[in-house]
Amino acid sequence: MHMADALLAPQVAGVMAAASGAAAVYSISRVRKENQSEKIPVMAVSAALVFAGQMINYTIPGTGSSGHLCGGMLLSALLGPEAGFLSMIVVLATQCLFFADGGLMALGANIWNMAFYGCFIGSYFIWRPILNSRLFSGMGEKAGTRAKIILASILGCVITLQLGAFSVVLETSASGITELPFGAFAGLMQPIHLAIGLIEGLITAAVLCFVYETRPELIQNVNPASSDTKFSLKQVLMCLGILALVTGGLFSLFASSNPDGLEWALFGNAEEGYASNMALDEENFGVSSLAADTASSIQESTSFLPDYTFKDSESAAGTTVSGLVGCGIVALIAVGISAAGRFFRNKSA
Repeated sequence: MHMADALLAPQVAGVMAAASGAAAVYSISRVRKENQSEKIPVMAVSAALVFAGQMINYTIPGTGSSGHLCGGMLLSALLGPEAGFLSMIVVLATQCLFFADGGLMALGANIWNMAFYGCFIGSYFIWRPILNSRLFSGMGEKAGTRAKIILASILGCVITLQLGAFSVVLETSASGITELPFGAFAGLMQPIHLAIGLIEGLITAAVLCFVYETRPELIQNVNPASSDTKFSLKQVLMCLGILALVTGGLFSLFASSNPDGLEWALFGNAEEGYASNMALDEENFGVSSLAADTASSIQESTSFLPDYTFKDSESAAGTTVSGLVGCGIVALIAVGISAAGRFFRNKSA
């Protein structure tokens, strides 16, 4: 669901950047007040895992489309909504600047669409109410908590992806892109992201159930006493870190080549015998502006592995290198942000 700059007018992009920036400032202020240094390695590993997960496009059967993990629900369940939101910013900014995934001018919109809903709406209105409820109480504490994790993961991913997809439709409509009629575009975006959200929910539930069985205290709103600790924190983080590296470095080679939900809605997949949908020209669509051209120029100079490949090469090694390097960059930035926050908090005290 990474938007390109051509889908946004500069004014709309500016509004979305301001909204995402305000949410980031709020998140920083909240995280600074928390003295949770133990979150630093969790933040690094989980952010790397989401980066790697977003490289894996999974096929949506019968559509000619594919989807990938967004990760907001996963990060907010492990870190809380504010730290999860900041981690998502690290992931999306890294993708944008170094891998040319999503437009630079559109970064604020992509953060809002892919991170804000999953981290804040998903956490406050779905995850916390379900985990703090008495649902499944008749199943016993451990089984009931596991069931609540699964339900919250699936509902959260489905609902927040629907909100993100609808925001894309609103943003393009506000940008005055007349070749994307509101009703027709929404009629394509919402159903395909319903399927994508369901699969993401199952993936999120699987990861969180593993964490619950091994280190339940890592999951927000879960009583640690409700599950036996089977692994040390170091072992769990190593497992998640290895999963991130294997996913980004190996599994990414087998990602679906079908367009993702947004690209599918815009351009279709007629080459493979599927619908052409909005049938836009991939080389010439949307709006052009000086701001978008400037952002594209900056992005071209910073992205050393555009589209997760070596420049001017289609070698599979480029995908593997991109996955490994991307995981490392995201983890280091997450650690740096956490360490900086801890430094300023201590200095202020």
